[in-house]
Amino acid sequence: MLRTADRTGRAALALGVVGVLLAAADTYVIVLALPDMMLGVGLDADELQRAAPLVSMFLLGYVVVLPLVGRVSDVTGRLPVLTGSLLVFTAGSLLTASADGVAGAVVGRFLQGAGGGALVPVTLALVADLWPPERRGVPLGLVGAVQELGSVLGPLFGAAILAVADWRAIFWVNFGIGAALFVGTAAGRGRAPEAGAERPAGRFDVAGLLLGLGALACAGLAVTRPSSLEQSVRWGELLVPRTDGRDWTTPLALAAFVLLAAFVARELTARRPLLPLRRTPAVLRASDLPGALLLGVALGGVVLTFAVADPAVELMAPSGPWLLAGSAVALAAFAWRQRRAAAPLVPPAAVRDRRAWGALVVSLFVGAALVSVVVDVPILARTVLDGADQLDAALVLLRFLVALPIGALAGGWLLRRYGPALLAGSGMALGTAGLAVMATWGVGSLDGVLDDAVLVAAGFGFGLAIAPVNAALLAAAPRETHGVASALLVVARMIGMLAGLSALTAIGLRRLYSVQADIESPAVLCPESPTNCDPYDDAVRHAIVEQLQATFTGAAVCAAAAALGAVLLLRHRARTVES
Repeated sequence: MLRTADRTGRAALALGVVGVLLAAADTYVIVLALPDMMLGVGLDADELQRAAPLVSMFLLGYVVVLPLVGRVSDVTGRLPVLTGSLLVFTAGSLLTASADGVAGAVVGRFLQGAGGGALVPVTLALVADLWPPERRGVPLGLVGAVQELGSVLGPLFGAAILAVADWRAIFWVNFGIGAALFVGTAAGRGRAPEAGAERPAGRFDVAGLLLGLGALACAGLAVTRPSSLEQSVRWGELLVPRTDGRDWTTPLALAAFVLLAAFVARELTARRPLLPLRRTPAVLRASDLPGALLLGVALGGVVLTFAVADPAVELMAPSGPWLLAGSAVALAAFAWRQRRAAAPLVPPAAVRDRRAWGALVVSLFVGAALVSVVVDVPILARTVLDGADQLDAALVLLRFLVALPIGALAGGWLLRRYGPALLAGSGMALGTAGLAVMATWGVGSLDGVLDDAVLVAAGFGFGLAIAPVNAALLAAAPRETHGVASALLVVARMIGMLAGLSALTAIGLRRLYSVQADIESPAVLCPESPTNCDPYDDAVRHAIVEQLQATFTGAAVCAAAAALGAVLLLRHRARTVES
């Protein structure tokens, strides 16, 4: 029995882990692709404000749907939601790759965020379903390592593709991999039922799979209009609109609509459907759709408050106070709904245990501290290293990023011998020490082996805490709430990163403005050559360094709070609610 369960677990986890890696890499690939994307969708290089939704809508999709998706996975099972999430991500990749305007690209990025974000909590919950608490460490560490590895591979993946093709190729690759994973999960549902689940009656829905793939293929050809097909004497008619100016009336587009309708009809009638569409109304009732909408509005307001702000000049977006007020109202309504719903979105048992809500608190502070390193280390490198460009700064940060997944794997392996509180607390204590050293870095730093060791140690410490925090939450939450509990953990980290970036940057800017006020103008420092004034440039450089030192100090406080929270809140109790 154990060997069979292990084989089932490895097959399901492999699909989920590859999906998590793909989604994590896609989160960071936009950093390099954004300038070319702007031109490709009709924006000028100076229209960054109009391009902001390409980033913020991905984050919005990533965060706001997570609680609902997690709860749906508790109701329907993990693999149907994993399959659906990959389908949404693949559709978003198709829309983004083929977009010829901002609106299409924004919708595509939102769907990519929604589908990709859902993969993390569903995969974590799948691990908890398939392995007992004492054996979860390594698979949880693997999921955490792969998620962090995306931050390393994402920019490299984007750079490699941009070296030989344009930005659309990035999302076409995502589309191809996503479609392959969708086929794998859809086929896997027929062969490998989840732990504890009965094998459904009927044969695997091959017809539904072919209809779904046919709809995707026709839609892809209709929106991309490959020149080889469009110029073909034999097949070019498939791309000729039947109504002037309406591209959706081409035979291929109409075929996509027909195949999609046939796919939906098939899924509604098949004995063993790929997607449980027949159960959708009952699933939404059991998952508390009204509560999910209220929580989504609350989270969306927070995301937009900080995601569209320019940290260099403001703590939050100009509309931030109104957005936060709306979030507060929606959150109050959600709390009211939680108390009265027969099947609330977040069952009280999911976060009742101290370790469960403690893991959310720790994850929040981890996110706030982590984002400071990712954002500010490259800025420091460009400031203190002579002649350093963007690539040089990225290579400095790479020392930290590479150590993250290594620490995550080590944390998962060490869970076999040590408790989550000790490991997470130790990891974040190491991260705190690293940030404290970073807060002392100035001109002349980042050019020695000791500085590299600090970055590696800090990255290893942050990574070491990932699996223990996940394990503590999943051990404390009942099995039937693993999906929504894992989703809340991811949400807590993302909110911590967004709010932490703005708050810590504001602290740094306050220090910068204070130091700048004491800097004499170039005309005073260099009356003979004010346009080429080295003393002024040095003073400005030192002011930026002091700004970053203040930011790292604030991040160290957040990391220390995470370490203390882990030690106090994640301690194992003899009495457990694990079911």
